[in-house]
Formats: sequence, C-alpha cells, structure tokens
Amino acid sequence: MKKVLVIEDEGRIVRLIRDYLEKEDYKVIDARDGEEGLVAFERQEPALIILDLMLPKKDGLEVAKEIRKESQVPIIMLTAKTEEADRVTGLEIGADDYVTKPFSLRELAARIKAVLRRSEGDLGQQDRIERGELSINPETHQVKLEGEVVDLTPTEFDLLLALARRPGRAFTRKNLLEEIGHYPGENVKRKIDTHVKNLRKKLSTPDERPRFIETVHGVGYRFRKDEGNS
Repeated sequence: MKKVLVIEDEGRIVRLIRDYLEKEDYKVIDARDGEEGLVAFERQEPALIILDLMLPKKDGLEVAKEIRKESQVPIIMLTAKTEEADRVTGLEIGADDYVTKPFSLRELAARIKAVLRRSEGDLGQQDRIERGELSINPETHQVKLEGEVVDLTPTEFDLLLALARRPGRAFTRKNLLEEIGHYPGENVKRKIDTHVKNLRKKLSTPDERPRFIETVHGVGYRFRKDEGNS
C-alpha cells in the first residue's frame, strides 16, 4: 500500500482526499501546516506528496524547496485559480504537476496514478538510451551526463525520455503532455516550458550553455539530432 502525504490546512479537503484515496487503496497521512508537513515527510517516507500552496507557518513553495534539497519524491500541488505565478514557481522548484481548486477527486486520483507510474519507470520500452555523453536508463529511472548522475523529477525524466527516444522529431507541447501521461488541462504552454527550462538548466554545460533540447519556433521542442547518435 503506497503512502500519500497530504499537506493541507483545510480539514474538509483533507477528509475528502483521505476518504477517496483510501478507497483507491492508498495509505493517507496528513499534516496541517508546512512545518508539520516537513516532519511527516522525513518520518513517513511517502511515495507521493499532495502539497497546498497556502499553508500556515511555512508555505507550500518553501516546503517544496526543502523537500527538493534531499528528495525527488513526486509532488502534486494544490493551488487556487488566482495563483498562476506561484504555480509556475512551484514547477520551477520541481513540482511534477498541479491541480487547481476546486478540483475533481477522480481527476486528482488519476494524476496521482500517472505520476506514480512515471516515477516507477512504468513507461514501456525499457532499453537504455545513449545520446552522446548522455545516458538514460528507464529501468532504473536514472540519467547520467558525462558519467555523473543528474537528479531529475519524474516529470523531467519522462520529458527527456520522450524527446531523446526520437531525436530530430518536433513535439508540440500538447504532444509532450500526452507522451508522459499528463492531462493537457490549462496553461499547457507554461507548464511544459517551465519543465523544459528546468531540464535545460540541469543538462547545460559548465558555462551554462543549453544543450540537447532545442526550441522549434511555432511548434514546441525537439532533441537535437546531432546529439542523438548512439
């Protein structure tokens, strides 16, 4: 039974999530403020975290930053419609997805399943991919660049894998969301652009020049073909 940590200060929302997810065979742990959430994260080692942005004591963005210092555990943020800038910041910090309040419990459960499936590497086609100095192992969910491990969130890993499998192919942002099992939903452009920005930063050269992933203007992104030779 997988553990899901819900960090949310509204008791009604916690109860609704708990009741629904327990029927889906998850063990739900909850925390009602940011500090309590970090303690629960350390003690419980959840498989996934549902994190509200607006929390007492320590807000969701601070909590996400602290978690990302030591773990790539999947994070799904809960946000209000008016919090677009914070949603983008959350994705830049390393959150895998977000759900906007009010939300459907069924949709939340589907997103949880999709993120967990990706974090466990259940994407099929499990052969290792070698692209120049970049090595991607879907079975172990590990990426190495010049022999050094690159820490990626599950969503970042899946975007890189989707692009690297077909070097030279231009993907629209909607294509990429579908490739990794995300709902297209709202703000597709902003969501994908933020994750790609994170990827480029982590895969950049020591002098911070981007490589591997290039923009296709008016379309989306592709993995550079001249870096795609095995």
